Amino acid sequence: MINDQFYRRRYVISGIAIGIVLVYIIRLFYLQVIDQSTKDQADNNALVKQTIYPSRGLIYDRNGELLVFNQPIYEITMTMRDMDKDWDTITFCQCLQITRAEFDERIAEIKDRRKNRGYSRWTPQVFMSQLKKEDIAPLQEFLSMFPGIQIQKRTLRDYTYKAAAHVLGSVGEVSQSDIDRDDYYARGDYSGRDGLERTYEAQLRGEKGVEVLMRDSRGRMQGSYQDGELDRTAKAGTDLYTTLDIRLQLLAEELLSGKIGSAVAIEPKTGEILALASNPGWNPKVLVGKERSKNYDILLKDPTKPLYNRATQATYSPGSTFKTIQALVCLHEKGITPNTVYPCSGPGSSPIKCTHHHGSPVTLENAIEQSCNPYFWCAFRDVLQKDGYGKDNEDFRKRYETWRNDVMSFGLGQKFTDTDLGDQSSGSIPSTRFYDRYYGKTGWKAITIRSLSIGQGEILVTPIQLANQAATIANDGYYITPHLNKNDSMLNHRHQLDIEHEYFDILKAGMHRVMVYGTGRHYAIDSLHMAGKTGTVQNPHGRDHAIFIGFAPVEDPQIAVAVVVENAGFGATWASPVATMMIEQYLTGEVKRKDLRKRIGESVLNASVKKW
Repeated sequence: MINDQFYRRRYVISGIAIGIVLVYIIRLFYLQVIDQSTKDQADNNALVKQTIYPSRGLIYDRNGELLVFNQPIYEITMTMRDMDKDWDTITFCQCLQITRAEFDERIAEIKDRRKNRGYSRWTPQVFMSQLKKEDIAPLQEFLSMFPGIQIQKRTLRDYTYKAAAHVLGSVGEVSQSDIDRDDYYARGDYSGRDGLERTYEAQLRGEKGVEVLMRDSRGRMQGSYQDGELDRTAKAGTDLYTTLDIRLQLLAEELLSGKIGSAVAIEPKTGEILALASNPGWNPKVLVGKERSKNYDILLKDPTKPLYNRATQATYSPGSTFKTIQALVCLHEKGITPNTVYPCSGPGSSPIKCTHHHGSPVTLENAIEQSCNPYFWCAFRDVLQKDGYGKDNEDFRKRYETWRNDVMSFGLGQKFTDTDLGDQSSGSIPSTRFYDRYYGKTGWKAITIRSLSIGQGEILVTPIQLANQAATIANDGYYITPHLNKNDSMLNHRHQLDIEHEYFDILKAGMHRVMVYGTGRHYAIDSLHMAGKTGTVQNPHGRDHAIFIGFAPVEDPQIAVAVVVENAGFGATWASPVATMMIEQYLTGEVKRKDLRKRIGESVLNASVKKW
């Protein structure tokens, strides 16, 4: 009889043998079919895949004026495997005007797999980039002396005008996180870092091409592989047409020179941004090429914060410009009627003083024209206290939230989320929760928050929101989300306010009176039917801020403008002339008030502002 113990052992041994065979089969299948790394390594011994970089899309203004284009640059790559022991490092450094220490430092960076995860001795590695033709000319003469070195042509951004840097943005080298996030990029590539360059990166960058070259057993290049059958042509990026009017943008930046502030212009019917100026700014050329990193660091450390886009990120109390919204909301909520009048005792008024004496009692149109503080305080109070306070102040708090929602429907207190604008601040229209936290649910009333009635207190807005506010009034109660891409129809991004149409006619009449009889009259133009509102905003950190919003022509608005000049004083003195000259430029094609243009453009209100 067969020994049962040995008989069973035979099956165990056979199972182990079969298992080992299966493991080898699976491993071979994985290496040859699934895992391409072995094949790629073998191919790399014979083939060199050279990336062909596409030209980046051009950027134009709304009238087809070229704003951003490309200029040729060069980068030097090296394949470590091809650099023999007799490689002439000294001559190579002399050709590029670098020291041996700089050469060694760069080689160390290339070989550091923590910094350069894609390092391989078999593939080209970027040694130097963003070189001009004159930088590489000496090397080209002796290129045959340096096996493993290639000179590759690429493009670098250039700019027609020294303007619109915040809008256009810049292009810089990608980070490792960019590479990890998008396999389009490799080390040494470039992408949009901010502005439109970042927002429309996928459109502007194009598609890379590749050229497959073959080498012999000694590593010498033998030309295209398979007559170029595996080559892929690069596709240039798509051009971008912006909504900007570069002439208007240049004027806005000129008038803001020597000042800290911003100016925004919008075409009301479309939401297209005509100008978006923030000062201090910089010449976009300084963030191009080898000097980009150094200049960016200087800009970053500048105490006037030129990298900060005040047009979309800075927040201010809107001051008297907010009275335009207050009038509409108070009419809509039936706190007042078009015929409501209130008394005004000028600077003797209480609890909110008027800035000057004028006729009393005051109608709504007069109140807008004269910027009467007591009128808007009384209107605000009568909206919130219309039916008393209710149990535990609850009715009052509900009416406040209704008032707040009406105000926010103008686009205030929130970011524009359906837009191609870059970094934005939301501003603030304080909620009941905000005041409950400080005063308790029963501890605050209209008198507590009376500063809100005239656009002070806790209300904060951005200049882009102010310009959109002006556009909304110009449109009789709707706005199209402000945007910068001319080819992107945003007409379905329409935001309709729930405020009666006839109330806008009353407000427009009052805003026109501002430009004829009120604080805007000094810089109005008789031939242009303008509507506007000035504001002088209290600033706890220094002189008041000057603000203006307006649009023209009143009967068919083509442009809405908002201007903020920090620490300048009266809105009528500084913000108003900037805005009216922008309107004049856009509607007539020129600024005829040459002396005014020179005076405002050459006035320096902040000596620390540098010109870049």
